Amino acid sequence: MLKSLKIENFRCFQFFELPQLGKVNLLVGTNNSGKTSLLEAIQLFCSRANLGVFREVMINRGEYLLNEESTENRALSRGLIKDNRELDIRHLFYGHEVDVGSKFSITGDNDNESKSLIISIQRKKPESGSFEHLEELVLSIDWLSQDEEPIKVPLSPNIGLPLEYIRRFRQELKNLEARTQFVTSSSLTTEKMIDLFDQVVLQPEEEIITQALKIIEPSLKRIASVGSEKYRLSDSRSGFVVRLSDSNQRIPIGSMGDGIWRMLGLTLAIVHATGGVLLVDEIDTGFHFSTMSDMWKLIWETAKQLNVQVFATTHNSDCWTSLAKIANSESPSDEGITIQRIERDKPTSIIFNERQIVIAAERGIEVR
Repeated sequence: MLKSLKIENFRCFQFFELPQLGKVNLLVGTNNSGKTSLLEAIQLFCSRANLGVFREVMINRGEYLLNEESTENRALSRGLIKDNRELDIRHLFYGHEVDVGSKFSITGDNDNESKSLIISIQRKKPESGSFEHLEELVLSIDWLSQDEEPIKVPLSPNIGLPLEYIRRFRQELKNLEARTQFVTSSSLTTEKMIDLFDQVVLQPEEEIITQALKIIEPSLKRIASVGSEKYRLSDSRSGFVVRLSDSNQRIPIGSMGDGIWRMLGLTLAIVHATGGVLLVDEIDTGFHFSTMSDMWKLIWETAKQLNVQVFATTHNSDCWTSLAKIANSESPSDEGITIQRIERDKPTSIIFNERQIVIAAERGIEVR
């Protein structure tokens, strides 16, 4: 479990530290304070900068370039049109500018052991006998705690990271990542939810999911995936049906509202993060305030049962005061619940432990 995290020159942070982390950690702060960026830093660190994570993080933010010339050349030479997007990696670095030697680092402390991930821009060393004089740049991914050579991925002349290179290199890193699930503010994709659900059917985790959905709809008896390929790429809430105790009809999950869809994605993510990390952006999205205490109870109990460390963000006062109710029922511990307030002009978060969270809720003290 991460006990602390330090980042340097990543996104909006020249330097920032999250200390005294617990089993469940709620990040609060104003808009544009960097809460989501911290979730991304944790995801990159826990995945050891798996290139698939780079792709996911940057495509979600629209941080990519379109290389039209590259697409045309490939189409003519191969008769195929490939994905011509290049990840605009400048936006991962503080100040949105990069040059040779630019780097950012993410360092995590865990049980008296410190590990660091350093991402940098370097010149490619020319091969022996090469007559090329053009300067080529690479993205270097260096995991300092291991006796491994840094992985170096070629960059385009635009200093972009072509998606075709990611496909080529991501297999090399595939088995190095911890079990990490990231639930964005818009939840998981339909395709991912179907894939995750199909892996827990008739397993003990299926009951966890059913009980979680009953927080939103107490009459729910069962949920099942439809299994059709046509639903996997849909942008709508589809691919699942539910059965209620007072009806014999199979009801499309899209008929049940936002809350049950959000709860399904959240629960699928945590059961598939067993022994790893769950990251949730705007965890309160889709939930009525009356369900938040039960939501946090589910998260807390499941995190302990499956050994999952949770990081979530919110702007919602009902969300953190509901968490206070869970904190009040737990004995204070080093691996318990924290609220971390993020302020961009401060190099470290302001920490509220379980006892302080309860006092703040009782006295109406604002922690956001």
